[in-house]
Amino acid sequence: MAIELQAPKGTKDMLPQDAHKWNYVENTFKNVAKTYGIREMRTPIFEHTEVFSRGVGDTTDIVQKEMYTFKDKGDRSVTLKPEGTAAFVRAFIENRLFNEAQPTKLYYIIPAFRYENVQKGRLRQFHQCGVEVFGSKEPSIDAEVIAMAMETLKELGLKDLHLHINNLGCPNCRPKYNEALKKFLADNYDGLCDTCKSRFEKNPMRILDCKEKKCQEITKNAPIILDFMCEECDTHFNKVKEYLDILGLPYTVDPGIVRGLDYYTKTIFEILNSDFTVCGGGRYDKLIEELGGPEMQAVGFAMGIERLIMTLDKEGIEIPNENLVDLYIGDRGEDGKKYAFKLAHDLRDLGVNCEINHMGRSVKAAMKFANKLGVAFTTILGEDELQNEKITLKRMSDGETFEVSLKTIEEIKNIVKC
Repeated sequence: MAIELQAPKGTKDMLPQDAHKWNYVENTFKNVAKTYGIREMRTPIFEHTEVFSRGVGDTTDIVQKEMYTFKDKGDRSVTLKPEGTAAFVRAFIENRLFNEAQPTKLYYIIPAFRYENVQKGRLRQFHQCGVEVFGSKEPSIDAEVIAMAMETLKELGLKDLHLHINNLGCPNCRPKYNEALKKFLADNYDGLCDTCKSRFEKNPMRILDCKEKKCQEITKNAPIILDFMCEECDTHFNKVKEYLDILGLPYTVDPGIVRGLDYYTKTIFEILNSDFTVCGGGRYDKLIEELGGPEMQAVGFAMGIERLIMTLDKEGIEIPNENLVDLYIGDRGEDGKKYAFKLAHDLRDLGVNCEINHMGRSVKAAMKFANKLGVAFTTILGEDELQNEKITLKRMSDGETFEVSLKTIEEIKNIVKC
């Protein structure tokens, strides 16, 4: 008995009928990125584990519970990429992009891997598009990155968008907050989950991001970081808000946002559609230095492609599905089949998307198949057409026909591509 093979749990096939949705999201993102002068960069699908344990933070759920880490044949610990930022910082440092004129503005579209509970909107292999901007400490770049994310979502057709922002402070003011938070949590220490107990001394702020209900109940009245900001962080946050006001972008200051990664400093943000987070990001001013590079600031964001597509479907937003085939060429007889084969080849050279009858279908069955494909035009090539050196093109949308000489394939192209 044959073994029935299935995709691993938490992974999903992208089927041909869905490809246009992915292309729509990715192309929209790329086009908006170009208007902001953001260039593409690609990094390997796996990295040395240290890139993420040091970069993402060893007290995060990602590092503690979710990374796909293994030893390669050289006994080196490597990890499938769980997110894009740390890998981009590694590449930025290794390729000495910090020596170029700043800021360096980059985008990516990547698969990412996290071993987490599979549920709606969460997969173990998922895909992200994101932006990283290196080299500027100005609040204006925070606002520009947020604006680019918002514009991408609006270009996709999403309307019910809510921007939430917060400030996580810096190494100067965060220690005071951590002490206040630990003092608050101490009375309820025994009620914390085991993971949060391990975070209590090293990184108590990470407890605020715990998904366990009992921990969320304990932290709901915890002190907020905004009450402990130093003058520099307070000034930076106020200027970010000023720039958002200049752009007319409404926002909510939400002290409950901490994000799930340790590298964030100062500005962080999330964009919600209804109550569903579709984008998140922020500033990470110490990560480049922490991974061995120069002291240099950075800010970025990521949005999940599967989650975006799911949100577009939920909102009833129709994603354009362009005709894959401009012209379907049916045939009658062996000579018609051979001529159709050559005609399709010549038209493809001119940029016309063509399909021919590779299944020996009858004319009626071939036209039924062409209609199922959603082609723009159809035609039939048989003995009469070859003798007269003319074909009739039928526009499928309204049934209108056009008689064209086989000697002028440029005219065929002009009709079917109009």
